[in-house]
Amino acid sequence: MSFQLKILGSNSATPAFGRYPTSQLLTVGSHYFLIDCGEGCQMQLSRYRVRTSRISQIFISHLHGDHYFGLIGLLNTFGLMGRKNGLTLYGPPKLSDVLTAHFRASQTVLGFPIHFVELYATEPNTILENAQLSVTAFPVQHRIDCWGFLFREKPKPRRINKETIPADLSVEDIIALKNSQNVVNTDGTIRYQNEKYTLPPRKSRSYAYCADTRYFELLAEWVSEVDLLYHETTFMDQERELAEQRYHSTTLQAATIAKRAKVDILLIGHFSSRYRDLSPLLEEAKTVFSNTLLATEGQDFTIPE
Repeated sequence: MSFQLKILGSNSATPAFGRYPTSQLLTVGSHYFLIDCGEGCQMQLSRYRVRTSRISQIFISHLHGDHYFGLIGLLNTFGLMGRKNGLTLYGPPKLSDVLTAHFRASQTVLGFPIHFVELYATEPNTILENAQLSVTAFPVQHRIDCWGFLFREKPKPRRINKETIPADLSVEDIIALKNSQNVVNTDGTIRYQNEKYTLPPRKSRSYAYCADTRYFELLAEWVSEVDLLYHETTFMDQERELAEQRYHSTTLQAATIAKRAKVDILLIGHFSSRYRDLSPLLEEAKTVFSNTLLATEGQDFTIPE
């Protein structure tokens, strides 16, 4: 099953230098999750040939325009294209008021249902759970209410070892072995011991999206040991005081969270428009956390099983 992140937008506040405001698409198997929807998001989706009809869940971290100004246009396009499938939208409570006011004023009827889930928790809280994964929203420290999102696959079953599997196993026996159970005889004795005929389960993968936030250490605990961590990096570290005033993070602060959390890979984004060249930000972050990458437009990041 695929587990892939595509970066649609990486800039903060305004578009600049070919960079769009924040938006990302996470694909987990057949599920398409849109994370934030900055201005120009639907243009980017079209550019990268994303089948937007497969987007069933949209997560909006907060109500600063560079994270949701593209949402009304995208929803309107869904309606114009004749979408019928429902959509679940996760966001701050007032987002529903914004959408309702716009569509009422424009007399727009979308033609598909939207289920709105309000974000309100002051600590990590599971907001979505299905057979494959769970999604947790966690509050971050920004100028207004803001949340990050942790996507984590459920533990997977053990795998049948095709080299050792007996020929007389029934379907029920195979299911039992996959569920870490022994196959037993009618008298209760073990016929096939699970560990002898199965392999360990494949890795359960994880991705954490840390939206606009200033540095705070508890965040490292909440995203501990994820495979892929996106952390906003608006400024280089010489602007640390400005970052604190504006409730944003610097390169070294993002890298410090990644190091404390013991993540595998750090992605940095939400770059200030004062930086045309992003290589200095990358190099500075790498001085603290070497496995750091730029999350720039069109980049794909795949987490293998």
